[in-house]
Amino acid sequence: MIPQACITPSQIELQEAERTTLANGIELYTLPSDDFEVLRVSFVFRAGSACQRVPFSASAATNLLAEGSTRMTAQQIAERLDYYGSWYDVNIDRDYAYINFATLSKFFAETLAVAEEILLRPAFPDEELRIYAAKRRQRLAIERTKVDVRAREAFARVLFGPTHPYGISSDAAEYDRLTRDDVVAFHRRHYTAENCFVVCSGRIGPGEKAVIAALAEQLPRGGVPDAVPFPPPVSEHEVFVEHPGAVQTSLRLGRLLFPRQHPDFVGMQVVATALGGYFGSRLMQNLRERNGYTYGVVAAMVNFERAGYFAVATQVGTDVAREALREIYREIERLREEPMPEEELELVKNMMSGEMMRVLDGPFGIADVTIENILCGADNSVIGENIRRIRSMTPADVQALARKYLTREDLVTVAVGTGNPMA
Repeated sequence: MIPQACITPSQIELQEAERTTLANGIELYTLPSDDFEVLRVSFVFRAGSACQRVPFSASAATNLLAEGSTRMTAQQIAERLDYYGSWYDVNIDRDYAYINFATLSKFFAETLAVAEEILLRPAFPDEELRIYAAKRRQRLAIERTKVDVRAREAFARVLFGPTHPYGISSDAAEYDRLTRDDVVAFHRRHYTAENCFVVCSGRIGPGEKAVIAALAEQLPRGGVPDAVPFPPPVSEHEVFVEHPGAVQTSLRLGRLLFPRQHPDFVGMQVVATALGGYFGSRLMQNLRERNGYTYGVVAAMVNFERAGYFAVATQVGTDVAREALREIYREIERLREEPMPEEELELVKNMMSGEMMRVLDGPFGIADVTIENILCGADNSVIGENIRRIRSMTPADVQALARKYLTREDLVTVAVGTGNPMA
């Protein structure tokens, strides 16, 4: 048998995106590949929920883009995309909104014509807004009956503070107060050339690039909108949220650290992976395999534009929540006190390298990584550098990072369920 270390790449050299600055200042990045007769165009706007002043206006503006334009109804847009087998998708996080169009090369022109309607002429019909708001309010109310959702929201509040843009959780009733004027105003302020860049990947020749550029150059200039107040985070140490009738307790713990640009971010990704980043991780072996407290547990580094944090999350039976929390602390302390065996660390490195190879399999995966790198102020050469940093980590490095950043008194812990496991 060939040892895994022999078949896992020690470095990755990723294709660099070709950058073009358009007439309205938008940066257009292209990643040509002739391997498949498909292409994808992604418009990235600084229009996440942290940018909004009216609750839910950011997500509504993103999700209602295709619900009718000034020249096409929502049904016509959906039927046109479906007819050509094109794929349209939107995502929004705290900082950015991502508008994606994917198509077969032979239907590129037809798909971009629909994209033009969605991007440049959204109508935000009031009737569609009311339907959307009613569905989202109901969905949010249902989601908040689940202990893991309540724990996720509580953890954000505890880490950043209840009024911080990264920590706020709005009442579902705010959907009833959301107006078309709110959505239109958010769109007008944030869906502008100054707040946008474009990444396209796949079979892109000069003709396709010219059409994409022509569409992007129609995005209006609007200036940089006034920034939403961004106070310093204010963290609490321990919070328990009572959830009557719950048979499981959702546990979240971690701490504020730093965004991806920090020199220790990659090293802390190694620490998080060893602790709970793959099926054979220390927490999985302890909480699931050895004790049977949970079906799954995860540890990860989370990156926002202005902050980053380390977190552990799991759901356990309410009757074993105290024991599970004790074991999580114990595994963190073991990382701090005992150097990892070389064999275990090598496995972690291979898992991380292999996952990167999986993500980079195909032009669309490369485009996703390129977008993430652009948002972090880096180019694609950072991938190779990160792999080299991961491969160079030693047990002493892992232990030093765990000692530096995972002291018990710095950890924030949230539990949602019945009976406080921290009491």
